Amino acid sequence: MKKQATETIKPFFSILIVVFTMFVMVFFKMETRRLGYTALKINQDYQRVQDDLRLATISYAKFMRPERVRTYAVSRLTLNDAQKGQIIQMTGQNIALAH
Repeated sequence: MKKQATETIKPFFSILIVVFTMFVMVFFKMETRRLGYTALKINQDYQRVQDDLRLATISYAKFMRPERVRTYAVSRLTLNDAQKGQIIQMTGQNIALAH
């Protein structure tokens, strides 16, 4: 009787193993797809941040260009151009004065 019972249960277990294997394969394929979408979203966010950084760097460079800084200093900080004899040149130990 025991041998007959195991012979009738074997097909059930084989089908159960096949179905379980199929579910596991489908689960892994779904996880792979989900991780792929996650990686794609992270990559898009990284690209967006890189673009924002580039735009901020360009904006900073435009804002800090020498002509703009000079114009700001002349118009708002009352900076004047140096006149002849106003510049003192320091060379090593000696001071060169304009006479």
